Amino acid sequence: MRSHLPRRRTERRGLRLWPVGVVLVLAFTAAVLVAATVFYTGWDLLGARGLKPEHRIDSTTLFDLVKLAFGVVAGAGALVALVVAYRRQRVDEDGALREATRLHTERFTTAVGQLGEDSVAVRLGGVHALAGLSDDAPTRELRQTCIDVLCAYLRLPYTAETDLPADDADARHAYRALREVRHTIIRLIRDHLRLPPEHPHSWQGHDFDFTGVTFDGGDFAGAVFSGGTVDFGDAVFSGGSVSFAGAVFSGGTVDFGDAVFSGGNVSFADVVLSGGSVRFWSAVFSGGVVAFRNARFSGGTVHFNYAKFSGGTAAFDDAAFSGGTVDFVSARISDGSVHFARADFSSGAVSFHGAVFSGGTVDFVNARFSGSTLSFAGAALSGGAVLFLHARFFGGSVRFAGAELSGGHISFSRADFSGGAVDFSGATGVAPVGLIPIGSPLHAGVILPPGW
Repeated sequence: MRSHLPRRRTERRGLRLWPVGVVLVLAFTAAVLVAATVFYTGWDLLGARGLKPEHRIDSTTLFDLVKLAFGVVAGAGALVALVVAYRRQRVDEDGALREATRLHTERFTTAVGQLGEDSVAVRLGGVHALAGLSDDAPTRELRQTCIDVLCAYLRLPYTAETDLPADDADARHAYRALREVRHTIIRLIRDHLRLPPEHPHSWQGHDFDFTGVTFDGGDFAGAVFSGGTVDFGDAVFSGGSVSFAGAVFSGGTVDFGDAVFSGGNVSFADVVLSGGSVRFWSAVFSGGVVAFRNARFSGGTVHFNYAKFSGGTAAFDDAAFSGGTVDFVSARISDGSVHFARADFSSGAVSFHGAVFSGGTVDFVNARFSGSTLSFAGAALSGGAVLFLHARFFGGSVRFAGAELSGGHISFSRADFSGGAVDFSGATGVAPVGLIPIGSPLHAGVILPPGW
């Protein structure tokens, strides 16, 4: 089972004031301490050693003492007035917040009611009304509530177009109308995630729960995920195109755990991953394409741990790895393909540690290795292919230490070894094609087990 991440703590609301007596005592105490500190500092700076005693005082000194006494009384009264005014201001602000919350609740109830109407036009009005309410929400918690309702609408039971009867025109029309409402919600979420975090209507940092949602299209292109949790766990991508093209992942978590990719395309083309994580733990790829073409990895992690590839494609063509990690730890590849064609590995790491290959293809054709680590340590290859055709090795390392090569095909044909290391220490099975040159010395940096 996929582990569920803890939800963000909601903000506290409501007015919390100390008793006025306690506040006044603390205020007077603070005032006395400040006055004493100022007096002592002035005394010390003047270098005074004591006070000159006077047994008789004149009228001027007496008048000064009277003024001082009245000044202390006036200061105390001003301090009391200040405390009372502050409390009155806080009460007024809390009353304004309560009134704004009441109006928000009334509008919220109306908008949610619109989502339940049979008319698609009314539902669309409810969607836009909720988005507008989130922009006007007096607190972050109320904004999150509006977002939660929009996400909950997407989680409602939904029949994809591929499952509709071919000759039922009414069902198809109803499907298209419902799809318009759903895609409008996705578009509004995307538009708010594109806004900078300092913008008053930005939804960055909020949580989005798409658990179990069926996606037959949708556009998150250009969205910025800089905090919060975006959960696509158990979602089904059955057709159409879902785009994260140009999205930025600089914090937070986007979770595709246990998601099923049975058709359509999910595009992460040109994304920038500088922090946070994108998780495909235990995801099932039985069709369609998940593409990270031209992606830039300078930090963060992409996890395909325990993912199952029985079809479909995961493509990292032309991606640049200058940091961060891509993990395929314990993945199962029985069909389909994973492409890293023309990818540039200058730092960071890609790991297939413990992965099982019984079919399919992992492709590093024309990839460039000038740094970083690519690990197949402990992997089991009984079928399929791992291809390094025309790959160029200038630095970094590729490790097959302890791998079990009982079948399948590994090829380094026409690879260029100018540096770096390719390590097969402890590997068992058949030597890869093109790794051991015929009639020439072994490439520097290539480490083979005895007997190869």
